[in-house]
Parts: sequence; structure tokens; C-alpha cells
Amino acid sequence: MRALDRRAVEHLGIPGATLMENAGRGAAAEIRAFLRRRGQPVRGLGVVVVCGKGNNGGDGFVVARILAGWGARARVFLAGRAEDVRGDAALKLAQLGRARIRPVDITDPGGMAQLKHALASCGLVVDALLGTGVSGPAHGPIADAIDRINECGVPVVALDLPSGLSSDTGDASGTVVRAALTTTFAGLKRGLLLPPGRDLAGEVVVVPIGVPAAETLRGAGVFMLDAADILRELPARRRDAHKGDFGRLLIVAGSVGKTGAAALAGRAAMRTGAGLVTIATPRSQQPILAALVTEPMTEPLAETAVQTIALGAKDHLLALAAARDAVALGPGLGLDGETQTLVRDLVRDLPAPMVIDADALTALAGHLDRLTHARGPRCLTPHPGEMARMLGVSVASVQADRIETARRSATTYNAHIVLKGHTSVISAPGGPTFLNPTGNPGMASGGTGDVLTGMVGAFLARGRAPLAALCCATYLHGLAGDLVAQAKGEEGLIAGDLIEAIPEAIRQIQRSVADG
Repeated sequence: MRALDRRAVEHLGIPGATLMENAGRGAAAEIRAFLRRRGQPVRGLGVVVVCGKGNNGGDGFVVARILAGWGARARVFLAGRAEDVRGDAALKLAQLGRARIRPVDITDPGGMAQLKHALASCGLVVDALLGTGVSGPAHGPIADAIDRINECGVPVVALDLPSGLSSDTGDASGTVVRAALTTTFAGLKRGLLLPPGRDLAGEVVVVPIGVPAAETLRGAGVFMLDAADILRELPARRRDAHKGDFGRLLIVAGSVGKTGAAALAGRAAMRTGAGLVTIATPRSQQPILAALVTEPMTEPLAETAVQTIALGAKDHLLALAAARDAVALGPGLGLDGETQTLVRDLVRDLPAPMVIDADALTALAGHLDRLTHARGPRCLTPHPGEMARMLGVSVASVQADRIETARRSATTYNAHIVLKGHTSVISAPGGPTFLNPTGNPGMASGGTGDVLTGMVGAFLARGRAPLAALCCATYLHGLAGDLVAQAKGEEGLIAGDLIEAIPEAIRQIQRSVADG
């Protein structure tokens, strides 16, 4: 945003004060729409606008002036002295004064008391304390003001992002405003999309500030997936198509007590449109697996004494993979040392595109060089615990900056990665990163990860590029979960429900894009 503001002023000739005016006017319009949805008129409404001394405060000055012009009873509180406001914000403060609104300095004890009293009797609060240029948690009078805002019990509209929230990571380790609506300027900020920022921001609306869209996108490396992105990878099937046109997938999965994971991956791959699916599993488990699935084929493999896939099955697997378009490796494989050695060899040696999950990810901990020397594209689908185990770090450090964790790992180890969880992060080596908006807490149950593995494998087998395969599978996986939650609720949602909802998720994407 700093770079965008600078280019707008220096190269496009848009004055900073104009950008600020556009932001404030756009935010005021969104506030009026928000109030209308709640059945509240602007005229006569008591509005408290709490501002910082920087540009975010300048946006707040514009909002206060516009709302007052529409008949609101606007009061402005400032975290500092009026004479300390500089630049474009000072111009907007002067315009506010000409509208006969004088800010109250909350760094003065009497000012903080006035703020508390005003919050107790208002109908809306506008948070304009801290913007994207601030790093670290709020402190001093600003932190006190945030606490007072959160305690007042009336709806809060945040300008650009809730004050105290990290715009880059969504970190909320300090005190942070809890907003009902966030009007963010020019484009989405990462922190509004990642937990816990996603919940603290409430409804998020992007407000244009007068910069051309192409300029706004320039230099952006993180994007939010939408249905149109997925539809591009789902062209209409030709009338003369046959099963060979939709890919042959080999799934290497299962062990004693874990054949269900293999079955879920296989069924999910079929529901995602793979033409042919073969599940290779330990010899003793093949009859059990064959009883669980009907559409996928099964292949028995040499096994260890504990009924996991033996290292001696490697040549058999190489031959099977040579006749397939993609490989899915990991669901229910077990943690036997011999099997884990086999996994590492397959990750390095198979030329086919491969999705790696579950126990196969554990096998890579301490052996990530197998990814950098792999003969074909590799897609990893770890949850935060698996990512932490692979990298040898804590789960907390992974979660502290999910985007950068995924980006650095993808580039360092030459792998395409989806870091699963609330707003999954999908990253390509040295390339773009996508955030996934679909999914819900009901999907936090055993087997849902195996479903995703099968879905990614299906897209790889169908010839999709690794990044596209991860984006499509992750979005559809979450959307299927959302459809199930709408129909049955989040409690009791199981992995098999997701599989059955995949076709309807695809149909919904096709309908939503067709409907505009």
C-alpha cells in the first residue's frame, strides 16, 4: 500500500489528499449502506470517530465530515494534539474544523473520560486509529482507546483494518478493535483474511480510492481464490470423451487399521472426475480395501511384518506409476521405518506429478532434500502440525506467519504447498500465493485430509499444473464442506459427506459464474 500510494502520487499525478478524500467518502457510503441494512438512518445518529495522527486518522476526519453533512451527530476524538497532525491528514483536519467539528485529545486524562462518556451514548463507532503503516501492538492511550471501543457494545466500523491488527500476518497479540465492518482501501490486506484477523474484521468491503485496477494489482503476490479461478480449470467435456481423457491416478496408501484413508482418497479422486484410479496397498489389506471401494481398482503390494508397504515393493510401484499420469502418496501408510524409506525414494525417483500427504509428510522430516532432487513436480498438503514437523519448528511459529511459511518453504524445497487450516495458503516455488476462502470448522474431523489428497491427485492426473491442481482441489474441498454444513450443520460432518458433495460443489461453481 505504501508503494501504491507513492506511485499514485508520483507517477499518476493523483494528489495524496485526493486519495484520502476518495477513501473517506467511499467508507462513508459503505457505512450508510451498513446502517440501512440494520434499519438505522444516518440522520440523528450519534457517531464517535476515533482517529490517530497519521493517514488513517485523516481518512477518519473525512468520514466524520461526510456523515455530519448527512445529518449524523458526529464527534471526533484524536490520539494526540491537533497541531501534531501533519501532511494530507492536516488538510483534512482543517476541513473538519471548517465543518465546526473539533477533535478531543484523548492523550489528556479528561479527553479519555469524554471518550468513555461519548461511547456510552452513541449508536456507531468508527475506528480510524491505526492503519497499514503501523507495526507492533498498540500501546498507551491508543491501546486504552481500543479497550474502551471494544467495551462499549455498539457496532464498530474499522477504516482499512481494525486498529492493532497486523496488516501482513493477521497477528492480534496486542489489543485489537473488534469490528462489525471493515472498509479496506484499494485492495484486500493479508491480515484481514488470516486468523484471527478474519474474525476480528467482521464483514470486509474493498473501497476504491481512484487508482486504476491494473496499477493496484501491480506487484501483488498474494491473491484470494474465487469461483472463476476454478471454472477455468473445468472445461466442458467433449461429447466423444472417454475415461482415458480424464487421467489415470495411482494412490499409494493404507496399512493395517488404516484402509479407510486409502478408500476415502480413492473415492474422492473418482468424484473429482479422474478417469481411472488404482489404489496400491499392502497385500493383506487389499481384500479389505476392495470391499470398501467399487469404482477404483486395487493392487496388492509386498508388505512388512507390521503390514505396511515394504521397501521391496519399489520396483512394482515404479512400474505401476509409469502407466499413470499422477501419483498420490501418503494416506494411512503408517510410520514403519522401512515404509518411510520407501516413501522418500518414491518422492525422489518417480517422474510423475505427485501429491504428498499424511504419513508421507512425516517421512520427509529431516529429508527435505528429496524434494529438491525430485524428478517430477511435487505437491504437499500439510496441516500446521505436519508443516512444523517437516521444518523442525514449533506449530506456533508456523501459525504466526502462515503466508511466509508457505512461500519460503515452497521456494526453498521446490514444491507446491497448501498449508491447510482456517484460510488455507497455497504457494508455488518463487511464484504467486493464493488464499482459500471456503471451508468451515465442521471439517476438523478425521479423513477430510485424505479426501483432499484424492482430489489433488485427480486434478494432477487430469493434466492440471500443480498450482492449479492445489487451488481447484482446495477450493472445491472447502466448498463441499460448506454445502454439507448448510444442509446438515457443522456438528457430525464426516469425510464421506464431503465426497458426496463434490459434484454439487462443481455444479455450484458452474452456476455462480454463469449467473455472473
